[in-house]
Order: sequence, then C-alpha cells, then structure tokens
Amino acid sequence: MADSEDTYDCETCGARVAAADARRSEPFGDLDPETWQTLDCPDCGARLATVFVGDE
Repeated sequence: MADSEDTYDCETCGARVAAADARRSEPFGDLDPETWQTLDCPDCGARLATVFVGDE
C-alpha cells in the first residue's frame, strides 16, 4: 500500500485512491498545466486534489 501522503480519500464515493491510480487532468483556473495537475477519482470522477508537478 502507498504511504498515506500518496493516497486521497474521495469525499463523493468514499474510495481511498493512491496517487498513482488517480486520473490526471488539467487544473482549474489560471494554474499552469505544466506545473499543476488535478487528481480525479477513478471510480466516480470527483476531484481529489490539485498537486504540484513542476520543477522545485
């Protein structure tokens, strides 16, 4: 199982989703999609989190 930092609980369907299993989509608003991604639940499609994926 992944570390708790790498998992997200879906508030819509209750699934516990590893970051590697989440669907990725472009972020909302003015966030740069090369730097930020939105993680979506693979079961119901709800938004789980927006995460930084750019260079630090």
